[in-house]
Amino acid sequence: MGIQGYSAAERLERLPISGYHRIIFIIIALAFFFDSMDLAMMTFLLGSIKTEFGLSTAQAGLLASSSFFGMVVGASLSGMLADRFGRKPVFQWSIVLWGVASYLCSTAQTVEMLTLFRILLGIGMGMEFPIAQSMLSELIPAKGRGRYIALMDGFWPLGFVAAGVLSYFLLPVIGWRDIFLVLAVPAVFVLAIRFFIPESPRWLEQAGKHDAADKVLLGIEQKVRESLGRADLPEPVALPRVATVPGTFFSAFQQLWSTQYRQRTMMIWSVWFFALLGFYGLTSWLSALLQQSGFAVTQSVYYTVIISLGGIPGFLMAAWLVERWGRKPVCIVTLLGGGVMAFLYGQSAVFGGNVGLLITSGLLMQFFLFGMWAVLYTYTPELYPTSARATGSGFASAVGRVGSLLGPLVTGLVFPITGQGGVFALGALCFAVAALVVWVFGMETKGKTLEELTQV
Repeated sequence: MGIQGYSAAERLERLPISGYHRIIFIIIALAFFFDSMDLAMMTFLLGSIKTEFGLSTAQAGLLASSSFFGMVVGASLSGMLADRFGRKPVFQWSIVLWGVASYLCSTAQTVEMLTLFRILLGIGMGMEFPIAQSMLSELIPAKGRGRYIALMDGFWPLGFVAAGVLSYFLLPVIGWRDIFLVLAVPAVFVLAIRFFIPESPRWLEQAGKHDAADKVLLGIEQKVRESLGRADLPEPVALPRVATVPGTFFSAFQQLWSTQYRQRTMMIWSVWFFALLGFYGLTSWLSALLQQSGFAVTQSVYYTVIISLGGIPGFLMAAWLVERWGRKPVCIVTLLGGGVMAFLYGQSAVFGGNVGLLITSGLLMQFFLFGMWAVLYTYTPELYPTSARATGSGFASAVGRVGSLLGPLVTGLVFPITGQGGVFALGALCFAVAALVVWVFGMETKGKTLEELTQV
């Protein structure tokens, strides 16, 4: 219980969105950006790595999938660790791990070593993504929560574009190993997190650390006052009280399958699996498929970067719509739109590889797909209580990473049989299945506090 009998949620939810909230957002989003940049880089380097090591399409698909294997492990463990030991320490160590692993990728002299280091990189990235979701959802009041989490996810397409720009200019000059070395540098960003990002007061209170929660809340309230330039803050409003759940390493996972959360868990796991199976089955191969269609390496990277720019207005539109239409309809529309455009992109590549048609359909495909990402990252942590939020987000992400793991591998196997058109038709089908699952089983979370959603 917080000061004057108010809970952490009641004190946090009554705060106006301030410059302090935006600083927290920027720090978490930048960590997300660098993480995403490292993950996306394989899209642009896969063609060069494939050539250097003389890999078949199936072998290249296995290498592209290696990070996702690590992400399954990282996402599964990080959620339970964060629900047991706190959000902040797990978030910090995840960034250190992917920074070290990126450096190790630059030293790889064999494809086996590169695969191993990409797995380690994936563990670090898999740990970071669900923790970023949980931290931001617990620190930002409900009135701005959806918008800010969706905007945070927008740093993924920005990271994707930055990875493409970096590889476009540096790949011909320094090669793929030194690019991985450059990407290891942002790991020092963890120092900023240590100083500026607080532990979640909601988690501290749930863990029974009431004095620590009160201390953090007092600090947040003071920083919000300073940011707003006024001494008074709105009075807290009573919210539903959530019973403290005894914390063990596996208790949060058990909550995911309780009567209250079972359907939510099955729904969101299915959506993550099919959405990521389709997304990474396509995007991990965008550059390499263009090369196999007759474009030079620099051309294929250039066109992939151009196509990726469609993701920027896509996530901005999704960030606006999730607070107006709601999470569920935006999720359905972006999945269906992405599926239609993925199919058209595959057909345009088949019929002569017309550059104008490729870029137009590709831009629209990324517009919808990055909008989809924004909704998924907003929607997932809202489905679970504080005692299981990171675990719920982590396992949803882990199941999605199984799809990510299979996507590039399936593409490598299917491409020689069906060609590019068949690959993108398969991706479109995955998005359609995910949209159907949300439509039938999804719930709406717009405008409700995290505590209210536990009462639904």
